Amino acid sequence: MKRLTLLTALALLVACGGRATRAGQPAAEAPQSPARYTYRVVRAYPHAVESYTQGLFWAEGTLWEGTGEYGHSRLQRLDTLTGRPDVVATLPRSEFGEGIALHEGRIYQLTWQSNTAHVYDAATARPLRDFRYAGEGWGLTSDGERLYMTDGSSTLYTVDPETFRRTGRKTVTCEGRPVPMLNELEWIEGRIWANVYTTDQIVVIDPATGRVEAIVDLAGLLPADETAPDTDVLNGIAYDPAAKRIFVTGKRWPKLYEIEILPQ
Repeated sequence: MKRLTLLTALALLVACGGRATRAGQPAAEAPQSPARYTYRVVRAYPHAVESYTQGLFWAEGTLWEGTGEYGHSRLQRLDTLTGRPDVVATLPRSEFGEGIALHEGRIYQLTWQSNTAHVYDAATARPLRDFRYAGEGWGLTSDGERLYMTDGSSTLYTVDPETFRRTGRKTVTCEGRPVPMLNELEWIEGRIWANVYTTDQIVVIDPATGRVEAIVDLAGLLPADETAPDTDVLNGIAYDPAAKRIFVTGKRWPKLYEIEILPQ
């Protein structure tokens, strides 16, 4: 399981939460502050508490989920009404599954420290091939032309889906400061939504600049009386573009939520 260092925890507290200007910086040059949003729960669905959610996406009426932890990492379809997972692929016990993304009929699934991305046929779930990459794998999404990937830092990589080579990078910043621990990703109407690991915040990123344009605060989404000793953090964002629905959940959460975003 990933662990925060004290330094990283302090960095998370500083990003987007401090002064708007740096010492000696004219106010006119201050980085633009992000918009702030809260939420309303539209509907709650059951979610398997055995699922350590690492990736989530919606495609053609089906909600897909990638799970993590050694010996429990899977790719699965979810029945939203019952929460029952239909496991279509199981990773080796030596691999810790991470983010997933759909691109041109193929599902890509990252691994945390195994430097391997698995590719499946979305229609049949048949394994197609594996790619190797350097560093850690965390979040993954697609804009329909390219993949975007995170590695736990403040860097957002663009990736060629045909070769899995990194073709570019942006530092994600909020009010001029890097935002570390970028985790699960989702492409929503031209922007990348990212869970910030160990927090209740989702940041909305302009992929062209890396700037955080908005922050969605989901504090209190899972009620305290529905948590267990092994309930973990918020993680997992999916978007249904036809109905414009946003789904979120967390690692070993008993619920998956459809939410509406509201200005604070």
